[in-house]
Amino acid sequence: MSRVKELKNDYGFFGIGILNNSDEINIGTLWRSAYLLGASFIFTVNKKYKHQGSDITKTWTRIPLYHFETFDELKEHLPYSTRLVAIEMTEAAMPLDEFKHPDRAIYLLGNEISGLPSQILKQCQSLIKLPGEYSLNVAVAGSIVMYDRHNKGNR
Repeated sequence: MSRVKELKNDYGFFGIGILNNSDEINIGTLWRSAYLLGASFIFTVNKKYKHQGSDITKTWTRIPLYHFETFDELKEHLPYSTRLVAIEMTEAAMPLDEFKHPDRAIYLLGNEISGLPSQILKQCQSLIKLPGEYSLNVAVAGSIVMYDRHNKGNR
């Protein structure tokens, strides 16, 4: 029984994904970072991912990728009592360094061109932003958020 207790994760879980991804490389990079930083899964909304031959770590064998045709479909499949956290550069967003990550979270990123639409931001329970005035690559932004979660003790 003690071994089971050692393996039990008391930090909840999280998933991360991109709405309207504009570049396949972003999904591959985010997927690898998600695996390394403890995500339970990643996902895409609206645009499917096409497998990349350059995936030398075979990340697809380690954590699943889900695809949702629409944002509404994503919302319908959110696990019970899981907070939807939008990552977007907007005045209303809380700075990442002040944010307390929920135990059960789904992080949603928009693409670098259009970000997340306001009607989607209104449906998220939390809104966070990274420091700086300019948009980062979406996979880099997602990796920073996952590292912050890990660093603050939500493993």
